[in-house]
Amino acid sequence: MKISCQIVFYEDRNFQGRSYECSSDCADMSSYLSRCHSCRVERGCFMVYDRTNFMGNQYFMRRGEYSDYMSMMGMNDCIRSCRMIPMQRGSYRMKIYERENFGGHMHELMDDCDNIMDRYRMSNCMSCHTMDGHWLMYEQPHFRGRMMYMKPGEYRSFMNMGMSNMKFMSMRRIMDSHY
Repeated sequence: MKISCQIVFYEDRNFQGRSYECSSDCADMSSYLSRCHSCRVERGCFMVYDRTNFMGNQYFMRRGEYSDYMSMMGMNDCIRSCRMIPMQRGSYRMKIYERENFGGHMHELMDDCDNIMDRYRMSNCMSCHTMDGHWLMYEQPHFRGRMMYMKPGEYRSFMNMGMSNMKFMSMRRIMDSHY
C-alpha cells in the first residue's frame, strides 16, 4: 500500500491567506505563495527548507498542524521549498565515517543512534553511505539541533553540501510511525 503525501502551505499564521497544496517535491514555492507562515501536513512526511532548491536550514514535518511554525522552530525566514519523504518498508542501514570520502573509522547503523561519541567513541561524522531507508542526522546528541535529511545514496563530504560548520552527532530513522 502506498501512502500519498499531502501538505498545505498558507501565507499567514493560523492557516490564513492564500494556500498551496503539494503532494510531491517543490523546488521553489515563490510562484505559488509570496510567503509561508503556517502549514498542515495531511498525510505523510516532508522536509521543508528555508531556501529554494532544497537548500538552507531543514525541518522535518510529520502529520499535524503547524499554525505558526516560524516561532515554534526558530525559523528566521519562511519555507521556500519542500521534499516529500517516501514511506520505507523494510530494513534501515547506514554507514557513517569519521572523515570525508569514507575515510577514518566506519560504523554501520541499523537503528537510531542518540550519541555517536558515547556509542562509538567517534567525535565527528564527515561522510556517510545510506544503503536502506530514510534518515535524519542531527548536529547534537539526542536528536537536537539542526538536522539533515539523508535518502539512500552516498554522501562523500558534508562540507561540500553546505554543512561546513556542522558536525553530526546523532542519527534517527524515519519510521512508519511518523506517518
